[in-house]
Amino acid sequence: MSKQTAVRLSDETYQRLQVLSGQTGRTATYYIREAIETHLDDLEDIYLAEQALERLRRGEDQVVSAEAFWRGLEGS
Repeated sequence: MSKQTAVRLSDETYQRLQVLSGQTGRTATYYIREAIETHLDDLEDIYLAEQALERLRRGEDQVVSAEAFWRGLEGS
């Protein structure tokens, strides 16, 4: 199942999307979906990394060396 959403684009981006669609025969919706699906993983990684960094700065988390990490797994 899919959901519908609305997106506001600048005039320039909208025009570029229309030109690309016209030149390739694919819909603007196809390219919007492609862009989101292609970049969503990266965006999630960026925001989760920023949250982790903020927790480190506040002292809520700590950095563990790879050696200590693997040593801790051996005891499991």
